[in-house]
Amino acid sequence: MDWEIPLKKIIGYQVFILLVIVGVWVQLPLGNVLEWANQYLLAIQCILIAAIGGTLYCLRAIYVNRCVRKNWDPDWETWYYLRPLTSSISGFASYIFLKAGLLILDASQQVNSGDFGFLAVAFIAGLNVDKFTLKIEEVAKATFGIDKSRTATDSNRKD
Repeated sequence: MDWEIPLKKIIGYQVFILLVIVGVWVQLPLGNVLEWANQYLLAIQCILIAAIGGTLYCLRAIYVNRCVRKNWDPDWETWYYLRPLTSSISGFASYIFLKAGLLILDASQQVNSGDFGFLAVAFIAGLNVDKFTLKIEEVAKATFGIDKSRTATDSNRKD
């Protein structure tokens, strides 16, 4: 069928992305990173965990749309290639907003929990880019008075 080759390429791409992420993640505790990257380890981890969230979302979408719903649409091919990238960007944005104090983790957070709160928020940001973007726009509106983008406003409309 027409969709089989793009589907196999997309699955291969998603698995490749996942393997690269795991490969990089394994290197971090071993100290096999560039010297300048040592001071940005948490940011790098947020980017990687968000990419895992985005890749998980893509892999789930593949089997749901191909196997469960049987409505695979090759027109979405670009989305499958770009989603891990947009998820990574969302993970980095979550790191920035948490570091800046514009997003707050739960006040009852364990003192010795380390960076897990950052990683959890980054994973969620990567898993659900659309909702994370809406949340960031809500923060921007409340903090800086910046109106939501037209895309966010349009997605909230009930047509």
